[in-house]
Amino acid sequence: MRLLAALMCLGLAGGAGAQTTALRALDTDYAAASWKAVGRIDFGHNAFCSGTLIAPNLVLTAAHCLYQPGTSQTWATKDIRFHAGLRDGTAAATRMAKAAAAHARFNPLGPLTAVNVAHDVALIQLDEPISSFEVPPFHIHDDQIAPGPVSVVSYGRDRADAQSHQKQCQMLAQQGDAMVFDCDVTFGSSGSPVFSHLNGRGRIMAVISGMMDVDGEKRSVGMVLPDRVKEVKSQLQLQVPPPTAQIKRITVGGGARNTTGAKFVRP
Repeated sequence: MRLLAALMCLGLAGGAGAQTTALRALDTDYAAASWKAVGRIDFGHNAFCSGTLIAPNLVLTAAHCLYQPGTSQTWATKDIRFHAGLRDGTAAATRMAKAAAAHARFNPLGPLTAVNVAHDVALIQLDEPISSFEVPPFHIHDDQIAPGPVSVVSYGRDRADAQSHQKQCQMLAQQGDAMVFDCDVTFGSSGSPVFSHLNGRGRIMAVISGMMDVDGEKRSVGMVLPDRVKEVKSQLQLQVPPPTAQIKRITVGGGARNTTGAKFVRP
């Protein structure tokens, strides 16, 4: 079932929220202080996505970011680097990947369907943990979800050197575990965290999977996270055999590419 026919109609019917705010750069230490766990993930030399630290050694992002464009080949872990809180060339911490896993049910060559969006989730295990004192990780939102205000912190094309924050945008509609937002994202924003703010510090409600233009309205899509994150964590555990065995990691692929890794399509 294709995502965007009935679901996007619901999103358009809801319209952009009256209180949706503009995207702004987190260009000062004060503005960026709360968002250091959101970082840029570099793949090779010419590609990047956004990602978020959810444990000292674990980064959450979109599954399609791990694949070289148009293929089912993943990036080599040696070519994956996470820069926590990167701003103007300086990061709160930089780590290489030790292992990475995209959700087993995500199809990198498949169309943008509700099912594929719902499984567009990946985790990157870092080679060394990042101090939670220096960079506090974010937690996953595991409460009820309803249409209403959310926020997004992201990197993107033409704003790759600093995070941008949209203080308020709207979750417009949901179909199964896929959701539609009016949040302002672009290439490189794939994997960006969508935050709920119901209980104090923001919790990650979704990550950005892609974007569409529908009748002149920009809409972004993401997914419900708790079960998907647990399932990918289990996949990572399966990649760590007993100490006497050879460690298996996602290392297929690699090489340069000229796109950002974001999966954007037109209706």
